[in-house]
This record gives sequence, structure tokens and C-alpha cells, in this order.
Amino acid sequence: MTAQDIRTRRPTPADPMPGEGPDLSYLDEELRQIPPELGQDALAVLEGRSFMYSDSVGDVPPGTIGGLVSADTRLLDKWVLTVNDARLLPLRAGIVEHFHAAFFLTNPEMPGLDANTIGVRRQRVMGGGMRERIEMRNFADRPVRLEVRMAAASDFADLFEIKEVVRNRSQQIAHEHAPDGSRVSLVYRNNGFEARTDVFATPPANRIEGDDLIWDVELPEGGEWDCDLHIPFAGEFDAGEIAPTRHDFSTFISRTGDPVNDWRANVARLESDCRTLELIYDTTKNDLAALRIPTRAGDERAILPAAGLPWFLTLFGRDTIITAYQTLTIGHSLARGALVELAAFQGDECNDFRDEEPGKILHEVRTGELTQLGLRPHNPYYGTADATPLWLILLSEYWRWTADNALVRSMRDNVQAALDWIDLHGDRDGDGYVEYQTRSPQGLGNQCWRDSWDGVLYSDGKIPPLPIATCEIQGYVYDAKMRVAELADGPLGNPAHAKTLRDEAEQLRVRFNEDFWIDARGGYYALGLDGDKRPIDSMTSDMGHLLWSGIVPEDRAGTVVGQLMSDQLFSGWGIRTLATTDKAYSPIGYHRGTVWPHDTSLVVMGMLRYGFRDEANRVAMAQIDAASYSNHRLPEAFSGYDRRYGSFPIPYPTACSPQAWATGAPLIYLRTMLGLEPVAREVTVDPCVPEEIGRVAIKGLKAFGTRWDIEAIGRKGYVRLAR
Repeated sequence: MTAQDIRTRRPTPADPMPGEGPDLSYLDEELRQIPPELGQDALAVLEGRSFMYSDSVGDVPPGTIGGLVSADTRLLDKWVLTVNDARLLPLRAGIVEHFHAAFFLTNPEMPGLDANTIGVRRQRVMGGGMRERIEMRNFADRPVRLEVRMAAASDFADLFEIKEVVRNRSQQIAHEHAPDGSRVSLVYRNNGFEARTDVFATPPANRIEGDDLIWDVELPEGGEWDCDLHIPFAGEFDAGEIAPTRHDFSTFISRTGDPVNDWRANVARLESDCRTLELIYDTTKNDLAALRIPTRAGDERAILPAAGLPWFLTLFGRDTIITAYQTLTIGHSLARGALVELAAFQGDECNDFRDEEPGKILHEVRTGELTQLGLRPHNPYYGTADATPLWLILLSEYWRWTADNALVRSMRDNVQAALDWIDLHGDRDGDGYVEYQTRSPQGLGNQCWRDSWDGVLYSDGKIPPLPIATCEIQGYVYDAKMRVAELADGPLGNPAHAKTLRDEAEQLRVRFNEDFWIDARGGYYALGLDGDKRPIDSMTSDMGHLLWSGIVPEDRAGTVVGQLMSDQLFSGWGIRTLATTDKAYSPIGYHRGTVWPHDTSLVVMGMLRYGFRDEANRVAMAQIDAASYSNHRLPEAFSGYDRRYGSFPIPYPTACSPQAWATGAPLIYLRTMLGLEPVAREVTVDPCVPEEIGRVAIKGLKAFGTRWDIEAIGRKGYVRLAR
């Protein structure tokens, strides 16, 4: 779906204004806050904006949060395979690729059939829909007769409802069956919104009961039977950029000319004496391949990173931008796609329901029923105060790695609109700081990266009054203006504007360091200023974002790094979001003491900027160690327990994995170890590689229209054009 498609599907008549429409406050809890009900071995396969989330047998039992979801609508909430009315037993299940899962099963003890008599393999792939093949083999010493049933159902729940309360739509669902048993169709219509689930079966079922497909199977001794099921996605964007081209399982297995493998092959290779680092890098590449979603803005086809699996397979502002920034060292396509698509959605009016303002970069796009009918503000929703300066930072960083003057010039108006938003709508009261306060009855209370309801607190645990100006957003604004000044001196060709922006940034830097600095507790930056301009005095990881932005004076950088590396903030696995000395601290509080890899990665980049290489390496190595305990993948967040408390990092119970900006964090750690930077259309290194890593080599890094080879060990390194 394109940006234009989504815009033309905005609700009509006009969006509900505050106080109008049904009360949907019961849906406002963050989706990620409720644990799955599919068991610890739940598996998900995905393609683009669609996913299937099942248990380890491949089933979706009714009443769980599992199912097949496409375009933010659940197409299946029940998908259960039985043999002679009994569910099967798992032997082994796993993800072969992000779009392919395999389930090896057998039968339990049942009348007339011993346990472990029937071998079953289910294969499931995503590509232009969901395809599933069921294969059965009789290992008994005699023929057997089986009733094979695939029970299917759909509640057509909106994504916002799946983990909360699902409205009963049964009276609006039509059930259509092909007379020959080859198809079951469920069609839901409501007020102009339509969704359908078609299940095609080959061979056709012998009969259909309710919406269950039933086959009467006779297996001779050693006999085999298989069945193919296909559920297409109506109106799905052409996924040729992100998923293998395939029409059946045979072509899937061969994967000739596979776009996924082509994308991976186009990414730089890593070689290292540290096998763990190599495995983390490979996992990062695979997860980024999984999280790519296609888009088209105008005539340009592009791909960009979705935020995370399973609930955030869509365009976000902050998450998508930071992921794209992290991944610039392995390729530029994700950053370009993010820039182009977010520019296409840039706000152009004041709309309180969506928290939209001219020039503002969005927070999140959704396309489900509640959004299309105007009951949710996500078409798109703009409730974020940091995505706009972060978009400018990404544009600058993309240009620094590509020298793509044409793209920057094509976005001249978008750049100016973003700067105007910062100075006008972002600065709500004219005090020179960007603040946030929702105007939407369904808007987010906190519109910084700590967007949970209790993500921003005083040190005593109390909630500050709105509007709030958090410290890291001011750092982003400072960095954005400095970077756009560089663009104004360069491809935008406006040196007078460059001088104005640098003057504004310097004024912000001076004023910020007066208003946000707190001398207590050894000196640190307040998390923010509240609605009464009082400091929000909690001690947080956001100080590290200030180092990344460069707004911290040199004489304070050591104090800030010291606080970040203290026992109250550094857990031994990463930087905690909140200091242990604050009253609200909890190692399993979502933004109140957990460790977020993306957050920690920006802290490490900040340490590099100010020359604190040993501290940066210590934190980076802690994160690499942490990834080695979770299949070489960093999750969205993990608990903030001290490393001395246990010999492995303690998971955060409902963390998304993979989560895009956590997936990209190891690329930042690698970049900081190498001191990898683009300078004057050349790739440069200033390595400080830890002994535990040994030799590091990146082969085929793309920059400035060519490829580069990099190698480093300790403090020595070189860069040369790839052969």
C-alpha cells in the first residue's frame, strides 16, 4: 500500500473531534504489554506487513493472541489440525527462514492407533499470501483410516483489539463454501470496510462442516498423503522486493533468483577472530531482511524497516528512522526508503484527532478497520515530538554516506517544513524548547521514546504535568540544525541559512546547559522540564543521547560518562533506562530500569564522539555478551538486573524479538569499535578494537557509489577500495 493509498482512505466524513465517537480507551494500553498465550515455543513467519503467529504444533487455538494477520486485520483466529479428533504432538518445530516454518509432528495414543504411528510434517511459507503443506506418512504395519480436519475461523479483529477485547463481528461475517470442497470463504463487511479470508484446498476436502475442511484419508502400509492450503492476501503490495518468488513448495525450496538472498548478498560481509561477533552480524542481516517492508512513494519503489515482530510490522517514525541510521554502514536502501516514505506522509494540516501539524513527521501508520472507520487516529498518527528532528538527522547521515545531492535537493521543501515545525508547533510556548502534549482523546501521553504512561517520572516516582520537554529531544534539535547547516552549505546551496541555523543551535546549546543541568548527585542532566518549567530530576540513560547529539560541553562529558558507567545506570549488560537510586526504579519496569539495546547503542555512539573509547568498548562488549545468550539477537529490551545478580541477562517478559532498532544496535557497536566514519567522500577508520574481538574485517561496504574493504586489529586499521 502506498502513502497515497493510505491518505485516500482517510475516514469520511470528517475525523471525530475530541469528545466525539465511541469510547475506545480500553484499547489504549500498549499492545506489547500483554504476554502471549501460545507458550514459550510460539513461532511466527512473516512477509512485509503480514504474519502468522502459532504454537509449536503450527496451530492457532481459539481464544489466544495468535493468528494470521495482514493489513492490521486478523484473517484467522483459529487454525487447528486434528487427526481422528485429536491434536498432534510436536517433535520439533523451527523457523527455516523468516517466511518459512517447519513443524514435525506425530499422533498421540488414540482408539485403534498406537502413539507415534503417523509422521506429520507441516510446512508454512508466506509470499503473496500464506501457503501450508501438510504431509502424512503411515509407519504402521497395516493400513489406517484417518479423518483429517483443518478447523478454520476468523474474528476479523483489528490489530488494536487482538491483545485486548475483540468485538463480536459474527453477525456481519458471511460464510461461503465451494460445492466441491476446494474453498472456504469468510467475508466481513462493515460500513464500507471489507476483509475476507479464502482458504483454497488441494485436494479438495471430502466435506465441509461449519468452516472446517475434512478429508477421509486411507493410508496403506508405508503410504503417504499430502495437502496444500493457500490463503491469499487481498490487495497486498507486490512483495517481489522482499520475499522469494515462488508458486509452490518446489520452487520455494530451490529459491532461484531469490530477492531475499540477493539482498543479503548485497550487504557487506564480516570476518572476525570472534565467532560470536560473526554470528551476531549474520543474525542482524537475517533479521533486517525479515523486517523489511515494501513501499512506493510517487514513482519510487523502496524498502524500509518495520519496527518489530509480531505487532509492529508497519511504518513508524522514531523506530524506523533510528534503525535506518544504524544500518547505514551495511547499505543505504533502508535509509532512503525511510526518508522518502516519511516525507510523503509529512504533516500538512492541524488535526487534533491525529496530533498532526504542518511539517511534522508521523509516529505510526495503521490500516485496520478501526483506523479506516475513523475510530483510531492512526491514518497516520503523529503523536511523537522526536521523529521530526530525527528525520533531519537521518537525511544528513544518509547524505554523508552517499553524497546523494539529488535526493537532498528534492527534499528541500520537506527540510524547511520540518525546521518550521520545530520552531513553531514543536515549541508550543516560545521558550526555545520542543515540548509535547497530546490534543487527541486517544493520543499518547508521552511522545518521546519513553512513550509508556509512566516512562517520564520525577525521581520520587511522581508523574510530571504536561507539556513536557525531554532532554534528548533538545539534543536532537541541536544536532539536526547543525547537520542541516552542513546541507545548506553543500547541496542546498544556502550559506546564509547555514549561518542562521548554526547561530540558533549555539543559542540552544547555551540555554539548554543552563536549564537542564542539575548539580546534585555529582552532576547530571534532568530528564526534562515539566509544564511548569521545573526540572524532571530523574537520572536516566537519556543523558547518553545528549552525548550522541553533541550538545554536551567538553568539560561536562566526563561527568556524564561517569554517571552512565556507574553501578546505578550500567547493569553490566547495558545502560539502564532509569537509575537504581530513583524511587520508581524497577528492573522489569518498561522504561523504569530495563536495558534497551537501541538506547544503549546511541549512548555508545555518544561516548565515541567525546573520545571515551574504553567505556564505549566496555558497554559494547557487554551487549555482545548479552546477545550470545539469546540466539545471537538482542531483544527489544531486557531486565535491568545487575550482571552480578545472575550469570546471564534476564529477559523482559513481553519484549519483541526481533525488534528493528535492537537488531541494528550491533552495527553501531561494530562502528564504534572501528571508529568508522564517512569523511569528504571517503570511508575512514580510527580503530580501538577490544582484545576479545581480535581481527575485524568488513568486505564490500557500500559508500559513495562504490565498495570498500576495511580491516582492523587493536589500534591499527586500513581502508581500501574493494577489488
